[in-house]
Amino acid sequence: MMGEGALRLMTSEKKTVKVTQIGSPIGRRSDQRATLVGLGLNKMHRTRDLEDTPAVRGMIAKVAHLVRVEEA
Repeated sequence: MMGEGALRLMTSEKKTVKVTQIGSPIGRRSDQRATLVGLGLNKMHRTRDLEDTPAVRGMIAKVAHLVRVEEA
């Protein structure tokens, strides 16, 4: 039998952000290319729904000029 807190955590939806790659990593620094791969984006116009965490927000900030972000 699960406690009420565990059940509430399982049923609550996590916030997500929709990230789409709109810029090419060609000619960019290798760490920016690696950040795109870490976000699951390695081809133009590919979209991923990612959990809205501080780590993901930091990665998005690093390649903000290469991606478009939509709040889910």
